[in-house]
Amino acid sequence: QILSKGELQVSDKERHTQLEQMFRDIATIVADKCVNPETKRPYTVILIERAMKDIHYSVKPNKSTKQQALEVIRQLKETMQIERAHMRLRFILPAKEGKKLKEKLKPLIKVTESEDFQEQLEIVCLIDPGCFREIDELIRSETKGKGSLEVLSLKDVEEGDEKLE
Repeated sequence: QILSKGELQVSDKERHTQLEQMFRDIATIVADKCVNPETKRPYTVILIERAMKDIHYSVKPNKSTKQQALEVIRQLKETMQIERAHMRLRFILPAKEGKKLKEKLKPLIKVTESEDFQEQLEIVCLIDPGCFREIDELIRSETKGKGSLEVLSLKDVEEGDEKLE
């Protein structure tokens, strides 16, 4: 009876360590997915942890770390400059559906980097990661499998040292 339906008791120290680990994991996910919108550079994990402590974020042990990380990003937007890093995508669309589909994709695209229109429409652009599924479904349904969507980079960030003058 005890083995099949019983619960394992967790000591206070174990629980504390587990929550601390989740807190660190959430901060790591947030640091990985977000950038400073002004400089397009990623934040450090320590900075995110400090910001989470400042907004008094408490970890929920029964929710996944990714879910909580998205929640933390929303809460941090109120107190600091933070934004999800954009994804870089390339669409290749058939010529006849290209024009019509481009109009539907316009509101979802943040920045269009290049556009090439010969026998087919090719667009390289930056989008908000939250819109990816919507864009993917739109391209699939409108082109009936003829159009393609390619992820060039999952996050668009500036690397290297800043130059001071």
